[in-house]
Amino acid sequence: MKKILVDALGADLGPEMVVDATILALERNPEMEIELVGQESVIKELLNNKSYQNDRLTVTNATEEISCDESPVDAIRNKKNSSLVICFDKLKTGEYAGLVSAGSSGAILSGAVLKVGRVLGLSRPAFGPIIPTVNGGLVMLIDSGANVDCKPVNLCHFALIGSEYMKAICKIDSPRVALLNIGTESAKGNELVKETYPKLEKLPINFVGNMEARDFLSGNVDVVVCDGFSGNILLKGVEGSITNLMKCMKAELMSSFSGKIGGFFAKKPLKNMMKKYNWQNYGGSVVLGCKQIVVKAHGASSVQSFMLSIEQVKTYTENNLIEKISKVISENKIEEE
Repeated sequence: MKKILVDALGADLGPEMVVDATILALERNPEMEIELVGQESVIKELLNNKSYQNDRLTVTNATEEISCDESPVDAIRNKKNSSLVICFDKLKTGEYAGLVSAGSSGAILSGAVLKVGRVLGLSRPAFGPIIPTVNGGLVMLIDSGANVDCKPVNLCHFALIGSEYMKAICKIDSPRVALLNIGTESAKGNELVKETYPKLEKLPINFVGNMEARDFLSGNVDVVVCDGFSGNILLKGVEGSITNLMKCMKAELMSSFSGKIGGFFAKKPLKNMMKKYNWQNYGGSVVLGCKQIVVKAHGASSVQSFMLSIEQVKTYTENNLIEKISKVISENKIEEE
């Protein structure tokens, strides 16, 4: 397996979290090699403090960092010595398995497009996070924020690559693909979804029609297709609803003696539910549609979450995800109107 690039800068918890996650990933995967890119002196000091030496870990120095407040495109073009640009310059050589970063989403997307490039024939890459459903399955939301304005051709491509991901990684033979809408009727929605619907019906995917946002976690579909604006609102709305629901349940259980008794017996099921919907127990969001594997880890990633993001690169490589996405796009030409 080729070496994995890890951006040591950009995470909310700093480079120590990234270093700890890297060490854990190496311990869990004896065949894995990682190259950390960041402030060399800081990284090496962190490694020395942990009394950790490994010939499968290398460090490359970077003197600049791209912040979330900067223009993503300008930063990628001008900050040549930033950790993210150095990572992308290395990644585009084809000598690495993939890249993991918890930095600016905009900069990661810009770097993926400008430095690495899209697979041939793809209109736009997209963020495709995976979310657990109530029946124990998983659902992909694509796009979740990379493209706020879309055309039908973009949504068709999202459907193709999202379906291919679920086949390759989640081992679903015929993923059910739905179009996010305000109703299930085919004639409902804005111009974008009304124009996209008949096009999705013609694609070689298991298109099951429109889906309302309230059914997102039902487990009735495997891929939800939408523009990045709607997808980001849906994703954050779900995250916020789950978090606040947990808070309300805890407050109610602690508000009375009988509630506390009930809470004692419900403690284990509630913990299991919180674990299921805690995003820290999952990896990052892959930028689907690039020529190389790029994983965007959450900015507030814990050691566990970031480690899982690193392991995602291994999983995608072993399952030939890029090759399969390239194949499905080349086999399905979609004309832009």
